[in-house]
Amino acid sequence: MKITQINLYQVSLPMKEGHYSWANQSFAAFDSTVVQILTDEGVTGVGEICPLGPAYLPAYAEGARTGIVTMGPGLIGQDPTNVGAINLLMDKLLKGHPYVKSAVDVACYDILGQVTGRPVCDLLGGRVQDEVRLFKVVSRADPDQMAERITAYQEQGFNQFQMKVGENADQDILRIHKVVDKLWEGNRLGADANCGWRQHDAVRVTAAVADLNFYLEQPCETYEECRVVRDHARQPMILDECMGSLQAVLRGHQDRAMDAINLKISRLGGLTKSRVIRDVCATLGIIMTIEDTWCGEIGDSAIAHLAHATPRDLHFQSSTFHEYHTHAIAEGGPVIKDGFMSMSDKPGLGVTPDWDLLGEPIASIQA
Repeated sequence: MKITQINLYQVSLPMKEGHYSWANQSFAAFDSTVVQILTDEGVTGVGEICPLGPAYLPAYAEGARTGIVTMGPGLIGQDPTNVGAINLLMDKLLKGHPYVKSAVDVACYDILGQVTGRPVCDLLGGRVQDEVRLFKVVSRADPDQMAERITAYQEQGFNQFQMKVGENADQDILRIHKVVDKLWEGNRLGADANCGWRQHDAVRVTAAVADLNFYLEQPCETYEECRVVRDHARQPMILDECMGSLQAVLRGHQDRAMDAINLKISRLGGLTKSRVIRDVCATLGIIMTIEDTWCGEIGDSAIAHLAHATPRDLHFQSSTFHEYHTHAIAEGGPVIKDGFMSMSDKPGLGVTPDWDLLGEPIASIQA
């Protein structure tokens, strides 16, 4: 089997609630890219990459598309089912920029699953969870509004949450108090600053909420700052944005810098490299949130398959993003019920893109 063509599609993902806000950023829609890989045997695979705007991580939507166009000619004629060789080749064709390679890697897994007749989770170690626990994001807003939202989300069946903070320390102290006050007994909450606090403000926040029960996530931008905050915080620490490589995870484990990590598939370069991190964390006993930066149903399916293949006792939670959007870009994505999601056992990712919605490719690479 050989890759004969790579098509890129651009799609906007508008927010149902009007905006999605965190730290000091807010967006009404996100710019997503769908990658379609065609083969000489008629099997087609899809993947998705959707950076969370241009200033969240070293990634942006136009860069993903430009990078794929740069790599694409070198991938034509290669066997997409040999995902290891595809990843080695992508690293030779483009140094760094793992987010550029993620959707291509996922599309290759989609093809491999269809060829072997297996769902992607079987290719990532096998399904060990029938349903995957989700967390619901409480977007940054007025403290009272956030308290109202978490109440509504709990009534929908969710029992794990991530509230967005990191904008203003004094307001965030109030936000945390008000949201924790509305948390039902037995439910779990993380306060995610997304690197938004300076170290001195993060220390001040942790002192003001020391008696509250929640998880503290990525308070500051750098690993070193977060490590200082950990020494002051009484809450368990989740590291996210600074966990961008296997080396970072091993350093954090050695330094006892975190209790959990947030594994984002596109930040690591796709399912192939995310699986390595997942397996190392499982060996070391590090629990994981498995998700991505943002996506529609196609990216959500990749999240779900990796989570399905991760043991429950090491899988803290996952997210699904398509539920926040005004329209679907594919059928067959994760089914959400009572705070959990599940994928079908169809071969590959199990999704069918809405080609009418996606329209014509914005770029097409072929021999």
